[in-house]
Amino acid sequence: MRKKVVAANWKMNLTIEESIELLQKIKNHINIDTKEVVLCVPFTNIYTCKEETKNTNIHIGAENLYFEEKGAYTGEISSSMLLSLGVEYVIIGHSERRQIFNENDEMINKKVLKALSKNIYPILCCGETLEQREKNETLSIIKNQLSKDLINVTKEDAMKIIIAYEPIWAIGTGKTATSSQAEEVCKYTREIIKELYDKEVSENVRILYGGSVKASNAKEIFAKENIDGGLIGGASLTEEFIDIVKA
Repeated sequence: MRKKVVAANWKMNLTIEESIELLQKIKNHINIDTKEVVLCVPFTNIYTCKEETKNTNIHIGAENLYFEEKGAYTGEISSSMLLSLGVEYVIIGHSERRQIFNENDEMINKKVLKALSKNIYPILCCGETLEQREKNETLSIIKNQLSKDLINVTKEDAMKIIIAYEPIWAIGTGKTATSSQAEEVCKYTREIIKELYDKEVSENVRILYGGSVKASNAKEIFAKENIDGGLIGGASLTEEFIDIVKA
């Protein structure tokens, strides 16, 4: 049975002091054996968050990495740098990286391969715009993204990846895909993985939903057969995250 995952994406929020304050409020409530709780935090907060969550089951992840190991790449962070901080997970291909920073599938694929080579678990994001959904292109967009993002990823490594379906029109907008819409795409995502690999991988890979998940809708969304948890943005910055994890 797939273990549920609730991952937080703090984005460009919270100073070190603010992160300590939040973690002191929530860490004892989200330290749960039956679920995997991952906090993906800004680079500047990783060390502090690792220290603050010692002796808990809470995992600390990063929000991005670069695919080169070292060199003249001002402002970038390598996988080895993340490993030296004890990072276990990294978000790759978030729509904000794709849209604002123009990351394409070729770059995302390189990042996925680099993370896997260092035994850092990728949380690979995919999703469509509102315009694409209205044109009924959602499923083809998801298939196109995943097919390119997983090039040269072996079957063994594919089973280590967490996929997060995040409809772009639902991120930070207050709009949420209905549980049925989310389940439809997550089920199709599982079918794509079966096509690319086999039934074993598709049945074991964990697929999350992200996009304005709140305490009020989390239970209904997470109850769906093909949804194994959530990638949580805004609500992970408050004590509401406790109720989402418990959902």
